[in-house]
Amino acid sequence: MSYAGKNLKYIRKQREWTQEEMANQLQIKRSLVGAYEEERAEPRLEVQEAICALFSISLEEFLFQDLSLVGNFGAESGSNSKTYLDRRRSLKSDRSISNTSIVTFVPVKAAAGYLAGYADPEFLDELNTFTLPMLAPGDYRAFEIIGDSMLPTPSGSVIVGEKVDSIKEVKNSNTYIVISSADGVVYKRIITNDDHKDRLTLLSDNPLYEPYQVNSQDIVEIWKAVYIINKAGSQPMWNVDQLAGVVNNLQDQITSLKRKMN
Repeated sequence: MSYAGKNLKYIRKQREWTQEEMANQLQIKRSLVGAYEEERAEPRLEVQEAICALFSISLEEFLFQDLSLVGNFGAESGSNSKTYLDRRRSLKSDRSISNTSIVTFVPVKAAAGYLAGYADPEFLDELNTFTLPMLAPGDYRAFEIIGDSMLPTPSGSVIVGEKVDSIKEVKNSNTYIVISSADGVVYKRIITNDDHKDRLTLLSDNPLYEPYQVNSQDIVEIWKAVYIINKAGSQPMWNVDQLAGVVNNLQDQITSLKRKMN
């Protein structure tokens, strides 16, 4: 969850600035300030950086810390803000983030435009980013998924994926975010077929959904799932009858796939 809009409004009011005054400070249109504060748009990366420089805060604090809980944050004077910032800076003083992997987050509302903008630096700059301390250096992206096709992974989960440079690197039955010209952004298991290298079979964890195939030439990106982030308590519960049905349906699907491959 990004606090960008809420934080921008809060720290602007701490300075007792109007939206017009804030816009002048950032050298943008006043209407953009309103759009950011009302969360109708996300600030571009350069705007985020300008806000952080103006109020002496980090990008991570601006995006992921509710600054209204900190105290007199963003005021021109006041010991609360200075004390908090000093404490934060002292905690970070001995840390190096040069090797930290930055994860670009693609929410559902941006998924429709992602197929056209996945390689556009300006489009990607509009998306929020975050870091995870457990990630090794690499190229990562996070996607919000909606729907029940991958149950028990609940709808609304965020899948953190590592870039796969070639289809040859895909491992059979592992889960991936697949971006294709036919289906856009989907989260599925990939079933490889040595006899048909020009096609991949995409399989849902929910057996109620039939597997389907995509042409390799239609795939523009593949991201190997490395972490799943979801809200506490959102994991669906299965009873014994449901589990038995899932196993039976899955066995039927596997049998069907084997017949098609043969």
